[in-house]
Amino acid sequence: MHGYERSLESVILLVIALAPLQPLAAQDKCIEACRVNTNLAAVVNVPVNPTAQVAGIGGGTVIGAGYNFNQRHAVIGEFMWNRIYPADGALQPLQAASQSSNLSANTDLYMITGNYRFELRGPLLGAYFIGGGGWYFRNANLSRAVTAGPGTVCTPTWLWWGFTCTSGTVTANQTSSNSASSALGGNAGMGLTVRVGPSPYRLYGEARYHYAPTRNISTQFITISFGIRY
Repeated sequence: MHGYERSLESVILLVIALAPLQPLAAQDKCIEACRVNTNLAAVVNVPVNPTAQVAGIGGGTVIGAGYNFNQRHAVIGEFMWNRIYPADGALQPLQAASQSSNLSANTDLYMITGNYRFELRGPLLGAYFIGGGGWYFRNANLSRAVTAGPGTVCTPTWLWWGFTCTSGTVTANQTSSNSASSALGGNAGMGLTVRVGPSPYRLYGEARYHYAPTRNISTQFITISFGIRY
């Protein structure tokens, strides 16, 4: 089982374990007009081009906290982690260069963002728009160092894992096993909520697009989150 699948299971189990505590916490005199908000969710990461040329679907978690100005307007600070794995066939050029079919890789994405949320909420169901920006960090790892030979055609795979290219070919004799890049980026999306138990606990599902102009290849993906909000 991949590491991201284990991470998703851990987050889901944590949400289930916290569920029995909801009625106890809600007895505190906090109603729909609560000023503090929090959220915890499991995340599925779906890369889009150009990221999708080298990375496949992954997963992770997000946790956040913020302030509600009123029932419609809120700000939220979030930390998100996702792990993604190479798309089918993406590692073949590196495996050929290393003469090893056992070469493996993964990429960890870390995001710290500040976001604004506009929400329309009914007694049971709700919908909201959310968007913001912050710091995006991408760390791509190979299971072993790879050296590029002369005349290697430059493809997105080489760029993603930290190699540089000149005139359409990979700069010869470069060796890399890790590539890290960070940039300021942004996100926007929408979600749906359903009330569970006493106010203000709600389950939520959300889809959000993320963009960060990281080195060599921009990092672009859609996150699909399922979790619980306060």
